[in-house]
Amino acid sequence: MKKIFAILSLYLIAFSSVQAQTLSAKINTAYHKFSSDPQLKYATVSFTVLNSSSEELIYGSGENIGVATASTLKTITSATALALLGEDFTFKTEIGYSGSIENGILNGDLIIKGGGDPTLGSWRWESTTKNQVLNKILFVLQQKGIKEIKGKILGDDSSWDSQSLPTGWIWQDIGNYYGAGTSALTWGENQFELSFIPGKSVGSGVKIENEEGIYPFLEIKNELTTGNHGSGDNVYAYSAPYTNLIYLRGTYGIDLKKNIGLSLPNPALAMAFDLCQYLQKNNISSIDFTTSRITTTKSSNSLMMITSPPLKEIVYWFNQKSINLYGEQLLRTLGEKFGKSASTVDGIKTLKKFWKEKGIDPETLNIGDGSGLSPADRVTSLTMAKVLCDAKKQTWFTSYFKSLPVYNDMKMKSGTISGVLGYAGYASVDGKTPVCFSLIINNYSGSASAMRQKMYQLLNNLK
Repeated sequence: MKKIFAILSLYLIAFSSVQAQTLSAKINTAYHKFSSDPQLKYATVSFTVLNSSSEELIYGSGENIGVATASTLKTITSATALALLGEDFTFKTEIGYSGSIENGILNGDLIIKGGGDPTLGSWRWESTTKNQVLNKILFVLQQKGIKEIKGKILGDDSSWDSQSLPTGWIWQDIGNYYGAGTSALTWGENQFELSFIPGKSVGSGVKIENEEGIYPFLEIKNELTTGNHGSGDNVYAYSAPYTNLIYLRGTYGIDLKKNIGLSLPNPALAMAFDLCQYLQKNNISSIDFTTSRITTTKSSNSLMMITSPPLKEIVYWFNQKSINLYGEQLLRTLGEKFGKSASTVDGIKTLKKFWKEKGIDPETLNIGDGSGLSPADRVTSLTMAKVLCDAKKQTWFTSYFKSLPVYNDMKMKSGTISGVLGYAGYASVDGKTPVCFSLIINNYSGSASAMRQKMYQLLNNLK
């Protein structure tokens, strides 16, 4: 019986080896055709396919070359967060006050103390919307019998330092919704929208339609012009953290009907303002609104805690909609919980240390952020594929796998910034060989949509 079992084991190993060799040859043929495409003449390609059960290298080309990742980096950030924080981890935002409450009057400030929650005020959950959050705060004040606040509404973001943007993010990105900076106190994913009315002719000015909805502490310099039919959205906002000045430059198509998202330079101040307005409408007045960047935070008495959705749900939206803010908030939280500070730098150190302990060379993780927005990020496709393989063995894998979008009928995360296209995820070849893969291209030429279709054709060999 033992002899039969030994022979069967050897047969299975031999069959698996032959199958891997056959698959490797199939991919090699497809990759040779792919890599000879004129769009890749001056490009750098890093491509890795691993058996996700054995971690055996099935195919690799440029697999040890560090390339700009774009949003495929989110696969690594989300795996690290799930592993270290746990899929049920939640963020907390404390509502408190300074001074005392006497005869329905709060003799002090109402304080919103941020704890890094990226979902506060987000529209993605019913429980996190701005109205829900504001109403929760109103309710607890009413329960305490507070009818007047003699102090200010204070948005307290002091638990994190003022370095809200990762180094390496570019000027053209940081004023737009996808380049929103981090904050210990976020609000509405640190963005707001503007609607526009294009001019009657190409080259004429563009009007802001909802000017009354702009925060009063923001000044917007509108330099937009009307673009040609079909030219679409070429609107870029230019601003900096904590500034009150935003420049709008570029073109807005003459036939376009679309709201444009901008980043909030000071989300803590925006939340303090919104709460101040909301309470006033509900007959609770206060002197003013401010933030801990302007007014020193006082010790507070706690009124309530607002809890975020669990991390597994945050990671779902992080990967599904590629929300850069979520990645940077998670990275800073990793630094806060497992490093020396809630900084991007310490978050990166924590991430590298974690994967080093799993046998991954930290030099293959040359990153400056957690979302992949920085064009200076450099990661090898082999390292990314190894992370995907490791994730498959973990108890939280179901949540992780669920978070990956579907492209080309494959569960994989995409990544796109200027000159960069990438995909990383999972597949099953002929329903038999489970694989994880990473395919990242830098400096391709020509059309992004054409390049994407050619990448799909290559990846079809993994189905």
